[in-house]
Amino acid sequence: MPLLAMPAKGIVATSVSELTTPAGAGAAPLIATEPRVAAIELPTLMVAALAYGGWLTVTLMYGHWPLWVVAPLTAVLITLHGSLQHEIVHGHPTRWRRVNRLLAVVPLSLWLPYDSYQTSHLAHHDDARLTDPLDDPESWYWTERDWARLTPPGRAIVWISQTLAGRVTLGAFWAIGRYLAAEWRALLADRPGARAMWLEHLAWCIPVLAWVKLVCGIPVWIYLLTMAIPGTSLTLIRSFAEHRARPAVRERIALVEDSWLLGPLFLFNNLHALHHEAPWLPWYRYPARYRRTRARLIAENGGLVYRSYFEIAWRYLLRPHDTPRHPTDRVPAGRA
Repeated sequence: MPLLAMPAKGIVATSVSELTTPAGAGAAPLIATEPRVAAIELPTLMVAALAYGGWLTVTLMYGHWPLWVVAPLTAVLITLHGSLQHEIVHGHPTRWRRVNRLLAVVPLSLWLPYDSYQTSHLAHHDDARLTDPLDDPESWYWTERDWARLTPPGRAIVWISQTLAGRVTLGAFWAIGRYLAAEWRALLADRPGARAMWLEHLAWCIPVLAWVKLVCGIPVWIYLLTMAIPGTSLTLIRSFAEHRARPAVRERIALVEDSWLLGPLFLFNNLHALHHEAPWLPWYRYPARYRRTRARLIAENGGLVYRSYFEIAWRYLLRPHDTPRHPTDRVPAGRA
C-alpha cells in the first residue's frame, strides 16, 4: 500500500522487467548472485491464502468474538493483504500477469483501486526521483509553491503527520482524503482510464461489502473506522521513515533491522534499501540476501539504519521525522 497513492504523472515502467536493473551508481550485480525465481512461488501463494482466508474467518466471527478482538485482527490481515498487493505489483507470485492481478484486485481496504496503486508504486521506483514532491507519488514532502497554498489547518495536519503518532492517526485520514479528492478531480476531468478503473473497482467492492454487511453483520462504518483505516495506519508505520531527502539516491532509502514482528507482516519490506535495489526479489529471500549484503547497503545509504520500529517510535512518536518542505524544493535532475 502506498504512502499517498497520489495519481502519478505517468507510469515510468510498463512492466516488471523494466525494474530489474537497480538504479543509482555503485549497485552490485544482482541477478547472477541469486537463484532463479520459481514460476509459481508457493510462499507467496500461502500469504494470499492466509490474507483472504484469515479475513473471511475473522470477519465472520463478528458478533461471536468481541469487537476489540475482531477489529485489530482484521486490520492486521488488511495490512498483510496490502503487503501482498505490493509483492504482486513487482511480478509475483506467478509468471502470469492476469493470475497475479486476480490475486490482488479484491479491495479489502475498499478505498484504493489496485490498478491505481500499481501505477503510483511503479512510478515511485524511479529511484532518481525519490522524495521529489511532484514526481514521487509516495513522497510526503511539499514544494514551496504547494506549501504556500495550504490553509493553516492543512499545514497543522501536515506537521502533525510528520510524527509517528500523527501519521497513523490523522495522517491516515489525510492521505486517504487527498487521494480520493485527486481521483474525484480526475473523474470530473475525464482522465483517460479513470472511469473504467473506478467502475471495475466499485464492482469488486460489492462482494466485499456484501460479505461484511450481509453475511457478517458488520456495519460498514464500523468496518471502515475500526478495520480498513487502521489497516492503512499499520502500513503507514512501515512507510513512515522509509525515505529522507538527501542528495545521493541511495542515502534516501532507509533500513529497519530486527523487526521480526512487523517485518513478516510487511513481507520484509522494512529492508527497504534492499527492496529498491532488487524490486524483483521475492519477499522470502530478503533476510538471507540482507545478511550477505548488509555492510554494503549500509555504506551506500550513509548509515540510515534503525534497529527496529521501536527505535523509530522512540525517536519520532511525538517529534517530527523531517520538515514537510523539501530542502531543495525539487530533486535536482540527474543527481545519482
